[in-house]
Amino acid sequence: MARAKPRVTVLLGDPGLPDRSKPGGRYNPEDLDAMARMKAALAAEERYTLDFIDRHEGLPARLAAAPPDFVLNLCDVGYRNRAERELHIPALLDLWDIPYSGSGPAALAFCVDKAAVLGAARDVGVPVPGQRFYERPQDFGTIDLPYPLIVKPNRTDGSFGITRDAVVRGDGEARACLAMLAELLPGEPVLLQEYLEGREFSVGVLGNAAAGYATLPPLEVDYSGLPAGLAPILSYESKSIPDSPYWIDISFRRAALDTDTEARLRDLAVRMMRRTGCRDYARCDFRTGSDGTIRLLEVNPNPAWAWDGKLALMAGFAGWRHGELLCRIVDIARARCGLTG
Repeated sequence: MARAKPRVTVLLGDPGLPDRSKPGGRYNPEDLDAMARMKAALAAEERYTLDFIDRHEGLPARLAAAPPDFVLNLCDVGYRNRAERELHIPALLDLWDIPYSGSGPAALAFCVDKAAVLGAARDVGVPVPGQRFYERPQDFGTIDLPYPLIVKPNRTDGSFGITRDAVVRGDGEARACLAMLAELLPGEPVLLQEYLEGREFSVGVLGNAAAGYATLPPLEVDYSGLPAGLAPILSYESKSIPDSPYWIDISFRRAALDTDTEARLRDLAVRMMRRTGCRDYARCDFRTGSDGTIRLLEVNPNPAWAWDGKLALMAGFAGWRHGELLCRIVDIARARCGLTG
């Protein structure tokens, strides 16, 4: 008799609810296509009996009444599509002792605070850009860092709040960008950060403290196709506006690096995985300055899982299918949780 496949419940955002971070405040065709492709990719691996939860109404009661055997947590938009409630999903699962993939509430809460993560990075010897933190945008007066700087919200995902005008070259431009953020995200703290004008990389990390870590081949962001005059950054447009040149003209490739540089990138990523308490999978983003030093931009403990996201692209560099990447994450997490079969 064939052994029954493990049952895996995939938990997603809710397409039926508003989502402030998306154009028009709702799920768009690209989001729905990504969900459909993910479901097909997982099913094609024929590894698990799959269930999908993409409705959040009554979710806590549903989890309590019928706890899943294991949850693949792909809800990177937060409970009820509210980004500030991203950590509430694993917290709910912890509350009902439901095993799940990915980082726990503490790591999610830590990593959303970009300033705190970069402070922690310095403590473990990971270079970071110079930055200044402002509790409110209107607190900005003068700054002791040289321009150009990049202005970004301290606590958002998906580059929300990072516009094509985020790279500023003087106090006037900085104040204009800060005024926009004060209107878009009232009461949210902001960062003015040294703008690094060199190459940009991402490194995917799989594993956890108990089992150890493995890194995926590093990715480089290719800005060479971007029209002149546009700042080479991964703005909100690059992730959410399909007709923007930031979406159309930016590409991603396997980073061509010498052996020592690639080894250093991988080491820095693992160092940050350990320091932040991320587990099972995460992505670290880096950029080089004019001196060539690799500096950390951020740690994403719940990175985009879509077929065309950075994590899937890096898995592709390693020769993995999209579904294979997702299955490896499930296997790593199930082993951490002591599940077999």
